[in-house]
Amino acid sequence: MVGIQLASARIGRISGKGLTENFARICPRWLVSALVVLLVVANVINLGADLNAMGDAANMLIGGNRTVFACAFGIVSLLLQVFVPYERYVSVLKWLTLSLLAYVGVGLTAHVHWETALRATVWPKLHWEKDYATTVVAILGTTISPYLFFWQAAQEVEEINRVEADKPLRIAPKQAKRQLRRLRVDTVVGMGFSNLIAFFMIVATAATLHVSGVSHIETTSEAAKALEPVAGKFAFLLFAAGVVGTGLLALPVLSGSAAYAIASLLKVRKGLDQPPAAATSFYAILAGAMVVGMAISASGLNPIRTLYWAAVINAVISVPIMVAVMVAASHEKIVGNMKMPSVWRFLGWAATAAMAVATVAMAVAALS
Repeated sequence: MVGIQLASARIGRISGKGLTENFARICPRWLVSALVVLLVVANVINLGADLNAMGDAANMLIGGNRTVFACAFGIVSLLLQVFVPYERYVSVLKWLTLSLLAYVGVGLTAHVHWETALRATVWPKLHWEKDYATTVVAILGTTISPYLFFWQAAQEVEEINRVEADKPLRIAPKQAKRQLRRLRVDTVVGMGFSNLIAFFMIVATAATLHVSGVSHIETTSEAAKALEPVAGKFAFLLFAAGVVGTGLLALPVLSGSAAYAIASLLKVRKGLDQPPAAATSFYAILAGAMVVGMAISASGLNPIRTLYWAAVINAVISVPIMVAVMVAASHEKIVGNMKMPSVWRFLGWAATAAMAVATVAMAVAALS
């Protein structure tokens, strides 16, 4: 995860351009268009899945129509993106994600056989079954998602445009040492924290629900019960805060990365820092993505299953985009002599290969 995210960040910081513009420099237009279409498809499905889960979490907590809640969350997120700078409200919303630390509490207080858990983490018992292979792909897809690549590169470009002293590293190589160190630290810490929380979510669910015979979670209320050992009657509140908080953080990333990619392909003015009147097409694309996401959320699909299959789709679509990112991160036309160090290049390609192998294995298992 660090390898592929660092590659995306470096592309944006070194070139001063997003992934779409950089792909266009080394790939034929039809291929760039295909990659953008794949991204948009994955993003709107993810938007629908996230809104669906958020609406269901609100319904679980206070009652009411989950579709109305989902659409309300979508509208609020869209208005915030259009009229409030992302860095301003993200600094408030991120505190909601602290509720996710409750999973760490469950892992540390529940009866976990840590020797077995840690051994299975590094040496899992693999099963050649369709459901098992699909779940592995879903875990990879929810960890390494295409919208993260485009968003990370776009945010580096936004930062360059926002900070007067900052320039693309290709034309300001004196800034390279400081900026590349920052990218490395930010990515390692951020991805490390993300995966640590994900690990404890798995442990907490296994140590509470699975040992009680619950092996298929169909509702958000069932999922919330994983937090009962540390939260008791507040489990539903903590779960809802985590779902809504991370959802409100993810919605701008999903719709925004799609809007950046399409706007770059169409060569229209873009940026969440732009006033609406100055980037009408960009905000129209963003709104379109959100509306499609709300339509998917209103279709009555099961929230848990929708999130699951959205993750599977993310993984499948990620493979060609990851190949393009890794090629671009070391292409002289884009990064000049600032190619990725070999260790990060190896990790990025290893992640790409793992995603491709898992996807192929899922397809073979499904057909066998």
